Amino acid sequence: MNYMIHLNHLKMKLGAALFAVLFVLSTVGAFAGGSRAAAPRAAESAPAQVTLTVAAAASLENVFTKQLIPAWEKDHPAVHIEGVYDSSGRLQIQIENGLAADVFFSAAVRQMDALVSGGFIDRSAVVPLLENRLVLIKPRDKTTAVSSFETIGRAAVIALGDPRAVPAGQYAEEALRKLGVWDGIQAKLSLGSNVTEVLNWVAAGNAEAGVVYATDAASSSNVEVITALPDGLLSAPVIYPAARLAKSANAGAADDFVRFLRSAPARRMFEDAGFAVRAAE
Repeated sequence: MNYMIHLNHLKMKLGAALFAVLFVLSTVGAFAGGSRAAAPRAAESAPAQVTLTVAAAASLENVFTKQLIPAWEKDHPAVHIEGVYDSSGRLQIQIENGLAADVFFSAAVRQMDALVSGGFIDRSAVVPLLENRLVLIKPRDKTTAVSSFETIGRAAVIALGDPRAVPAGQYAEEALRKLGVWDGIQAKLSLGSNVTEVLNWVAAGNAEAGVVYATDAASSSNVEVITALPDGLLSAPVIYPAARLAKSANAGAADDFVRFLRSAPARRMFEDAGFAVRAAE
């Protein structure tokens, strides 16, 4: 009898323990399931940011940084423009040596043609977009005996872009040779690595005269234009071609940006900066 009572008591204890275990397991499972159901959905990923590297002539820096890039990035928030500004010749060399540029915007046809010949740019991609002209400048509020390109030799120091790499210097050399004054000014030349450097030397009064683009002269209140280069002294006009690099890692965005440079809004920005626009959509 005692044995049966003890056995029944043991069954009751085992049943209670089993019920407790099952209750705990069901509670944990319900909590876990509820947690899964309540977990927030992963947010949809934002479009990947693309950075386009634009290798542009130094004379384009002002209009790019102040107008073109802000306008582009406002309408294309996923595409950032990283500008690399220098003389077109130095940019050409950098691209040939591995600069991962997406777009090249040269201040002369010569450097663009060199990259086309080297296979860096497809000829069909080249757009002869802008035209500029050379001017002779002096520091504002300082007098000089220089009154023309023919009399440039009267200056004590003459600032020019280095003709070995700077298109403005190459154009200046061509014109001054045609005028017959190039050889006589060699001892007075101060050669800059790009046209912006030349502009800054004259603006600071470190050179009595200098040759820059009209757009550069217009960007500084510290220089004064003596005269523009007369017609007929250059074998070809000062053309600025633009093109996508053949191996651009962002070809679609690069093509879109070049199209933007040809658009009516960009045309107005270039014209406001003093450029003549040769091609537009």
